[in-house]
Amino acid sequence: MARRYDPHRRTRIIDAALSVMAADGIAGLSHRTVAAEADVPLGSTTYHFGSLDELLVAALRRCNENFVRTLRESEVLAAGGEAEGAEGAARATGPAGAAGLADELTRLLGQWFAGERGAIELEYELYLAALRRPALRPVAAEWTEEAVELLSRRTDSGTARALVALMDGVCLQVLLAGGTFDAAYTREMLARIVAGGG
Repeated sequence: MARRYDPHRRTRIIDAALSVMAADGIAGLSHRTVAAEADVPLGSTTYHFGSLDELLVAALRRCNENFVRTLRESEVLAAGGEAEGAEGAARATGPAGAAGLADELTRLLGQWFAGERGAIELEYELYLAALRRPALRPVAAEWTEEAVELLSRRTDSGTARALVALMDGVCLQVLLAGGTFDAAYTREMLARIVAGGG
């Protein structure tokens, strides 16, 4: 029997892993459960991902890409422009720039929380799994570095790092406390950080 060429099988396996974890958490992940969800032979999952850590790395990278893509597509963040350098950062941290950046980040977080709650929980479950799974740490750090790089177009890198830390903290508190996203409070805190930056 000839092997069927399936160029999207690896992507389907990652999608299936995300589905399994969304339903059962990381504890429910195995090559077998993913193969069943993806409707592929068990050997396909082990061919593409030699270990569960490799599969978790691919899943976390996919989750990272989703939010970073949202940041990249933001017209407000793109308006800072890398080429504008210190002048662009100075405009972003002035009163109008601080308000605009805080407003945009609040809007993006609100949009994110308006989506599928399970997807957000899964993203943070994967992110926090890096505490116990060293293979995930570099990928978890990639998200922070990419977000800082994008925000540094509008402010200095120290302020960008503080903004990412605050956004992470807000997200964790909403998820852990089971509360709702408080846009007004988040906007105020983000604006304070931006206004205090250089």
